[in-house]
Amino acid sequence: METKNVMIVGVGGQGSLLASKLLGVLLTEEGYDVKVSEVHGMSQRGGSVVTYVRYGEKVYSPIIAEGEADFIVSFEKIEAARYAKCLKKGGKIIVNTQSIDPMPVIIGNAQYPENVLDELKEKGVFIDSIDALKLAEEAGNPKSANIVLMGRLAKYFDMDYDKWIKAIKGLVKPQFVDVNIKAFEMGYNY
Repeated sequence: METKNVMIVGVGGQGSLLASKLLGVLLTEEGYDVKVSEVHGMSQRGGSVVTYVRYGEKVYSPIIAEGEADFIVSFEKIEAARYAKCLKKGGKIIVNTQSIDPMPVIIGNAQYPENVLDELKEKGVFIDSIDALKLAEEAGNPKSANIVLMGRLAKYFDMDYDKWIKAIKGLVKPQFVDVNIKAFEMGYNY
């Protein structure tokens, strides 16, 4: 099997580490050789972060080079644009429509690029946009937007739905399992 590559990008504090662990556990249980990177970037709240998940018959490195990502799951719009160059031809970006102002915008040195997703689409990039924050709030916890996005990603994977739910139950603290399953379902059924 050809190695597949998933990048999870966002801003520190959005739950990208849990999302990458969820995907890594699921793929390992499916029998793939899986490499999950550490978080690269500013893992502190507000900084840009990226994790890599690579899986296949045999994977030698966790790093995804430019033009190799089959999927990019972006927790924020600017992060989708920042990492779009890593997408392979025919790849897909699943993006949360949430906007989080980066430091240059916060201090007044720049403006947030409002049409960033439209610009990517005009370049021929496949964009599946979803208001993950709103759906997470409807599920009962805005912090579960990461799991909403994993639910959306699951639509593109040929894996049994129940295995995703089992992985969530195995990773999430018991008191948050129900809200995360609901968040996953909302992303999956969006």
